[in-house]
Amino acid sequence: MSAAEDARAGAAGARGTGTDDGDTAKSNATYGRKPFKRSKSHFADRITADARDGWPVEAGRYRLVVSRACPWASRALVSRRLLGLEDAISLAVTDPIQDDRSWRFTLDPDDRDPVLGIRYLSEAYDARETGYPGGVSVPALVDTGSGKLVTNDYQQLTLDLATEWTSLHRPGAPDLYPEPLRDEIDTVMDGIYRDVNNGVYRAGFAAGQSEYESACRDVFRRLEETSARLERRRYLVGDTITEADIRLFTTLVRFDAVYHGHFKCNVRKLTEDPVLWAYARDLFQTPGFGDTVDFDHIKRHYYQVHTGINPTAVVPLGPDLSGWLTPHHREQLGGRPFGEGTAPGPVPQGEEVPPEGRPERRR
Repeated sequence: MSAAEDARAGAAGARGTGTDDGDTAKSNATYGRKPFKRSKSHFADRITADARDGWPVEAGRYRLVVSRACPWASRALVSRRLLGLEDAISLAVTDPIQDDRSWRFTLDPDDRDPVLGIRYLSEAYDARETGYPGGVSVPALVDTGSGKLVTNDYQQLTLDLATEWTSLHRPGAPDLYPEPLRDEIDTVMDGIYRDVNNGVYRAGFAAGQSEYESACRDVFRRLEETSARLERRRYLVGDTITEADIRLFTTLVRFDAVYHGHFKCNVRKLTEDPVLWAYARDLFQTPGFGDTVDFDHIKRHYYQVHTGINPTAVVPLGPDLSGWLTPHHREQLGGRPFGEGTAPGPVPQGEEVPPEGRPERRR
């Protein structure tokens, strides 16, 4: 999620370089001293219906800045699509490769975001807090009028999209955080965050063998428990897609492409667990999920930015992505993907994932 960690070898002390995770500690990949620990989001203001933090829900006021490489930003991409907030919240996509000023808008004409008018996301951070010493992370919501960062709180951001932005949801938008199920959703998400979402990072940036082995075992223990949970139910909580499914998906979709090899989470591949592989394909083929995923950005970011782990910056050719489009048969378990609602419409023009980032069907 962020460039706050310094995961590039030889980039010691440079502001904002590093991984996509948002931790302000220096990466073990570079320094090999402290166990990996993710810090809390520094800018935790909320955009709410009652504007309690001074930021009201308002169509057209905020711009969502993401990297398609980042699993934490991908949560916001999926939520925005499912809820139909594309017209209400505009989208900026950064280059998956950072320089020493972190996330940059080199995919846009003149290397500048056309709405915010900035070259680096750090400029929105500076507009909010001059001299802010921490890392620059995505997802970030930026106030387009002032150019100031509003929040980089990736944990709360998607929950607010689901619950505070309801007046701007599309007709037929699903309830991603249904109130009667929130306690169960929170419990499931807590375990998945600790052992899977963050667990792959604890393994990948482990400072030593025992730390790595502990993290890696946690990852696969939780995946085994989750696989058992999903064996006879289509979704994690209830019979519809919820926030819990979004949070698990964004790690699973990256698992074989980067976490299995790059982060050494190689006890098993995702494709070797029939339940989780079918579950992940089911979600990938659901409108709003796979159409936000750019495998090219994912692979190039992890393998070319984390040079403390991969000093050659060579990006592997595999894995074969065509399996993501094969039948999953999870519909036999029942469930209603969108509950009483409907699927989102087509991806807005200009937000499509380029062909090089999408899987192709086997011929």
